Formats: sequence, C-alpha cells, structure tokens
Amino acid sequence: FRSFTYSQSGFKLDKKGGQTVLSLSKLADIPIRLHRPIPDDAKLKQVTLKKEPTGEWFATFGVEMDREPPEPPENPETCVGIDVGILKYAHDTDGHAVESLDLSDERERLEREQQKLSRKEHGSNNYEKQRRRVVECHAHLRRKRRDFLHKLSAYYAREYDLVAVEDLNVKGMLESPSNSRTTASAAWRTFLRMLEYKCKREGTHFVAVNPRGTT
Repeated sequence: FRSFTYSQSGFKLDKKGGQTVLSLSKLADIPIRLHRPIPDDAKLKQVTLKKEPTGEWFATFGVEMDREPPEPPENPETCVGIDVGILKYAHDTDGHAVESLDLSDERERLEREQQKLSRKEHGSNNYEKQRRRVVECHAHLRRKRRDFLHKLSAYYAREYDLVAVEDLNVKGMLESPSNSRTTASAAWRTFLRMLEYKCKREGTHFVAVNPRGTT
C-alpha cells in the first residue's frame, strides 16, 4: 500500500525539542514540516499518510471547523469576467492579461532525464536511480503548475465580489486532436475548480456563463 489512514484516534500533533512531530500509535513520533499552520479552532479528525513515487511521504489532515463561510454580497460591487486562452493564459474584463506559465526549462530537463533513462539497463541500480530522477522532474513540473493555478485563483477569489467564467466543455476540447496538448497543459479545468471552491470560501459569487460570444 502507498497510503494508510488513521480515523478519529491513534494520532496527534505534538512539539518535542522545538520540532513538530506526528505521533502515530504503534509506529513512531515522526518529525514533520507543516506547509501551513492548522487553525487553533480546528478539530483533527483523521490523517492520511501517503508515499509519493518520488519516495517522499506526505501527511494530509482532515479537520472539522465550526465557522461558516461568509455569504456572498447581495449587491456585488467589484465584478470581473475571465476568459481563458492559449497565447495568454487568461484575460479579464479589467484589462489584465495573464501570461501562461513558462515551463520550457523544466520540460527540457525532463526530456534529458528520460533520454538518459532509455540508455540504462532495465532493472539495474543505475536504472532505478535514473527512474527516480525522471519521477522527480514530473513532480516538479506538476507542483510548479499547481502553485501558479493556486495563486491565480486565490487572487480573483479575494479581490472581487463576483467572478464570471466561461462554462467550458474542457472534456470535449481534450478530445480534439488540434489543441488537446495545449489545453491539457493549461489545466483550465483545474483552475476553474480551484476558483469555484475558493470563491465559496471567500464569500464571492462564482458564475459560469454560456461561452457563446464571450471572447
């Protein structure tokens, strides 16, 4: 198994010698790095430990909180429409053009590492070391792309009362042979999903409109 879960009990977060540790019943006290603090009013309900293909381990906490997300304003004052694209990642109705993320260096490195892997003897120690490097390149690409999408979606959710986007048929676009790679790499569907849940969290209206005539 690459992951396992503690539900309700058998785990706790603790401080030992100035280091945050995750205490797991019948296993160990494991030093961890918290990517962001857990709110004081959050109740820890479960934790899932997962091993990534890179060999790294991550802990994902499930928490319960009493606070309710704010209600979107009845009369939104600051409104924006977003049009995702290919040459530019997005344009909005305030005149901002967001450049697509440049991942050319990362892709070149990935291709080099893949070429090296193809020259290794399958199953050898050198092959396994090189396979790990390829996996790490993939992970770096994925994290950089998701970081870009998180920051962009958080900006719109925080700065506006209402955000309108095209109700795109991304699945149909991915099946089109003409631009499937471009659309997939742009990760529009992931961006719109992030934007929707962050708008709900921030008390911002999220509206998907018919894309006809919106560009």
